[in-house]
Amino acid sequence: MPRPGAGEVLIRVHAAGVNNTDINTRTGWYSKAVTGASGGVGMAAVQLARLRGAHIVAQASASKAGAVHAAGADEVVDRDADLLTYPGARSIDVVVDVVAGPGFPTSIALLKRGGRYVTAGAIAGPIVELDVRDLYLLKDLTLFGSTYQPASVFSAIVDHVNAGRLRPLVSKTYPLSEIRRAQDAFMAKTYPGKIVLIPPADDA
Repeated sequence: MPRPGAGEVLIRVHAAGVNNTDINTRTGWYSKAVTGASGGVGMAAVQLARLRGAHIVAQASASKAGAVHAAGADEVVDRDADLLTYPGARSIDVVVDVVAGPGFPTSIALLKRGGRYVTAGAIAGPIVELDVRDLYLLKDLTLFGSTYQPASVFSAIVDHVNAGRLRPLVSKTYPLSEIRRAQDAFMAKTYPGKIVLIPPADDA
């Protein structure tokens, strides 16, 4: 596998690390749904949830379902399907959402009473529709961000990578000089996992 710089992989994985290292104190079986599961953060969230013993329902396009299954998802629901038709809908313990946008109400609806919602991205848009009664009255939910975390979270992610328990998927690499091509490939969303830019070697 290509060996990108630690910053490229680990900074993005760090966003998913909080979902399992600090927030999910449950032990044993619990259910987790991951939206946008075929991207870099989503794949990390799936792998980390597997380490915590979760039953993982992931959402991804059909062309990337195999990679998401390989990362540890128990079930993969098509990206365009209605997650609320999933048999376990409305009884999920934790939702990790890297999509947001119009699908945000569905992510909230998936959760059981007392469930936890973690946001780690907004690729479908940062503005969402929220009925706050879902938070304090109907479901008593807890919402978490995932950017500013203790150094111990980052250290735990590094330990998982070094031990081979967490394997960032690098689908394609580009030299830094081809950043435009890399961005075009990223926007096309044809690759699961990460696209990595490789800086030129330092000959000094």
